[in-house]
Amino acid sequence: MSSAKMILVKSSDDETFRVEEAVARQGQIIKCMIKDKCTDPYIPIINVNGDTLSNIIVYREKHLESSDKDMEVFDAGFVQVDDGTLYDLINAVNYPNIQSQLDLACQAVADNIKGKTPEQIRDYLRIENDLTPEEMEEIRRENAWAFEGED
Repeated sequence: MSSAKMILVKSSDDETFRVEEAVARQGQIIKCMIKDKCTDPYIPIINVNGDTLSNIIVYREKHLESSDKDMEVFDAGFVQVDDGTLYDLINAVNYPNIQSQLDLACQAVADNIKGKTPEQIRDYLRIENDLTPEEMEEIRRENAWAFEGED
């Protein structure tokens, strides 16, 4: 049995997880909460549901116990999820400031929009185009270099 110190973390939907302190400390905010002894009885993880928090914990545990070479394959598979799960992951790792996992998830989104038109990117990111046709034409005229090869 491991003698590592354990920390309780609680998701926004009241699911509680027991994790090694080394795993919990990988998030800057959580690291500060542990340092300031704000862990009694648990650390609340705001706006992160239990499923997403479970995935984050698995990811962090894997990163503690594996070599960099093993992690490349694991990381690539970790972000091969549906868009909703990917966005949940980005929001979840942004709050406790788990930078490496945030970078990985954001890179996955960047890879998903690479080569797409502005309209396709807006659709993918669910962004409403609030520009008038005249404003769009002005942008195209002022930034013609950015639209080369689009037609």
